[in-house]
Amino acid sequence: MKVVTIARLFGAGGHTIGEKVAKRLGFELVEEEMINIVAKKTKVSPEWVQAVESERGNWLMNFLGTIVSPSFLERLAEEEGHGYIDEDIYKETLKEVMEEIAREANTVIVGRGGQYFLHDYPQAVHVLLIADKPHRIKFLMERYKMSEARAKRVIKRGDKRRNNFYKKIGEKHFNDPSLYTVVINMDHVLVERAVEIIVDLASDL
Repeated sequence: MKVVTIARLFGAGGHTIGEKVAKRLGFELVEEEMINIVAKKTKVSPEWVQAVESERGNWLMNFLGTIVSPSFLERLAEEEGHGYIDEDIYKETLKEVMEEIAREANTVIVGRGGQYFLHDYPQAVHVLLIADKPHRIKFLMERYKMSEARAKRVIKRGDKRRNNFYKKIGEKHFNDPSLYTVVINMDHVLVERAVEIIVDLASDL
């Protein structure tokens, strides 16, 4: 099966381009659904997975460590109907899920480190979308009808979350172009043209 992974700076159009690429190719689109899949596999709530992904994950793990022993958590995870997740389990499960998805269906995966987890997958196109902050602010204002002030806040929060995520999975050089099949600077490329480039690359696999 073929897979396209899309990493992006927040506001560079990853969701929009991912949707269009998936539609053009007839691929499944996987984005936020990844949270629910990981939650189901680890038998925890989606909110717990989101907490592990975010900065709250550090606080949550430290808090749990002060009130319960690791052995208790291990026993709880072994009991039917109960689950447990921490950063290591999250990373392992995310890798497992992405590999399963890649084997089972032609897919576009937006975010969550697909360029790392599927780095050696033979039928993959890995895309990085970048853009300067003024372009990203303008994109959010036009696409989602945000005020300039809100767009700036959303980008700041999104960039922080992205950096935190890559720290969680132990990868620091996520903007290294050698990780990707193609890096597209959205300052100079229209959305539809970016879609065409990605579709062409995937079609050639």
